[in-house]
Amino acid sequence: MEAAKKRFEEGLTQAFREIHRVLKDDGIAVIVFAHKTTEAWEAIIQALLNAGLYMTASWPIHTEMQSRLRAQDSAALASSIYMVCRRRTTDEVGLYPEVQREIEERVRERLAQFWDEGIRGADFFMSAIGPAVEAFGKYARVEKLSGEEVTVGELLEYVRKVVGEFALKRILEEGELGGVDLPARFYVLWRFAYNHARVKFDEARKLAQSVGIELSEYWDGRGFVQRQGGLVWVLGPKERGRGFLERERHENMVDVLHKAVLLWEKGDRRGLEKLLSGSPFPQGALRKVAQAVVDVLPDGDKEKQLLQGLLYGWRDTTSGRFPGQGGLFESEQG
Repeated sequence: MEAAKKRFEEGLTQAFREIHRVLKDDGIAVIVFAHKTTEAWEAIIQALLNAGLYMTASWPIHTEMQSRLRAQDSAALASSIYMVCRRRTTDEVGLYPEVQREIEERVRERLAQFWDEGIRGADFFMSAIGPAVEAFGKYARVEKLSGEEVTVGELLEYVRKVVGEFALKRILEEGELGGVDLPARFYVLWRFAYNHARVKFDEARKLAQSVGIELSEYWDGRGFVQRQGGLVWVLGPKERGRGFLERERHENMVDVLHKAVLLWEKGDRRGLEKLLSGSPFPQGALRKVAQAVVDVLPDGDKEKQLLQGLLYGWRDTTSGRFPGQGGLFESEQG
């Protein structure tokens, strides 16, 4: 894989150097690229920089055939990124703390625009790469305060973190993320970006890192993450396996919501109230996460329907009580 990556990057660099050679000083080159892994983007960005080109503008444009979108088992993209590039005319070196601020300012500005235009899912994460490269690509190199060069991979990791925070705040419709634990943040972002798709391990790991969790802690057979070979996916409540409902201890908000959904489906009102009243997590935050997952999942999705049912009966977010007389559990009132 490393050898293939190296050949890919060398071939791109050779092509981009030829573009650089024939490009006039005031000319532009438009490069179109679509790939769902940051590894591929790392290669193309490194090739651009090696060739002396930098990006001055970028746009995600819906180009892919609808038949390619296999939401349940694939993280296929609907958009390609159009990159407008020029010849770099300076050898200026950027300092990493300053470049980080430039990246964050530029990325947040463009993400707000992309969000308003309806770009979502994996496309939203990929659309942020262009604005980030606009910020750091103008420098011949970016250095840490120690003088060590910052790699493109490190820069893209920072971009993913910025995008994740932005997306979460928009999805949760809150200025702050207080009350929402890290596993729940990861869960919401996964459903937003990948839905129920199986994703390469490295991409899953990077998404987990962007919110500050260690992915391996959640695939031990008791967690909500599943890994098979080089692929990772996130389980829904109906996939948690035998024995999940009998567990007494729940260490994160995802487990509580999954159990709540299953108890709701069974019509176990008492068990549901016991679970929520004994949960260490704020019920307002639990409800907010449930609504966020509903908002990002497509219509007709089974998990979405289950969560909608739970939310419909969730009357009081402070006490955890559900409707009494005339409520969905009226038949259980004794």
